[in-house]
Amino acid sequence: MTVHQTLETLTEDADARSHPLFADVPATVEFNKLRKRLLRQARQAIEDFSMVKPGQRWLVALSGGKDSYGLLALLLDLKWRGLLPVELLACNLDQGQPNFPKHILPNYLAGLGVPYRIEYQDTYSVVTDKIPEGRTYCSLCSRLRRGHLYRIAREEGCAALVLGHHREDILETFFMNLFHGGRLAAMPPKLVNDEGDVLVLRPLAYCAEADLAKFAEAMRFPIIPCDLCGSQDGLQRNAMKAMLDDIERRMPGRKDTMIRALTNVRPSHLLDRGLFDFTALGVDAG
Repeated sequence: MTVHQTLETLTEDADARSHPLFADVPATVEFNKLRKRLLRQARQAIEDFSMVKPGQRWLVALSGGKDSYGLLALLLDLKWRGLLPVELLACNLDQGQPNFPKHILPNYLAGLGVPYRIEYQDTYSVVTDKIPEGRTYCSLCSRLRRGHLYRIAREEGCAALVLGHHREDILETFFMNLFHGGRLAAMPPKLVNDEGDVLVLRPLAYCAEADLAKFAEAMRFPIIPCDLCGSQDGLQRNAMKAMLDDIERRMPGRKDTMIRALTNVRPSHLLDRGLFDFTALGVDAG
């Protein structure tokens, strides 16, 4: 049975089979289609990249943004339907940003009965001390956050750290590497950290950011904005986002085509001599 057929079957009688998180969702055809599409895409990514080993424990990073809320909701829904045989532990890293509403995530997770851990680490002061005003904080902030999440995963016995990066994040990273890094590299749906002891998983790799935004609005997630990087203009990633959005407006469907292209690499048609043996390539003289 395909992923699509499995979800079609299990979506029947959805009210009886859904996680309590979905008790008050809009009872509209539009929302049901959106939810089924996101579930199907997440399930497809999980299968395509062999993310699941039954019985493992996953640490689900929850920032308070639309993407991480959507990630948690979809994983809970898949688990409720018997399609995700792993244990989930939600985790928020409180990075010490001024005016961060500390009560929102604990109240939200406790209300759903979701196991969670809130970790306080003042990386905000480190980032603002090390990075000159007006420069981009995202890179250092991300490295510091990821290091703490790896540590927490180890402490909690989690085999994987699960992140809410979506289709646009992957494409933006690809073009940032292409334009600014001089390399062909994106954001893989599955990788192993440098220490070799924690998997990093991105089940939303096929999910569109616009769909996740609509999903978050319909679900009424208590969104917590990022006041650190969100207040800075002119980020390279924003330029890539604008470029991709412009391409999609002029040629609808190009983002999906680009994602498919990243799964269809032909080393012999590139210029990487380390990836393809051009020296040995030739034709018989006879």
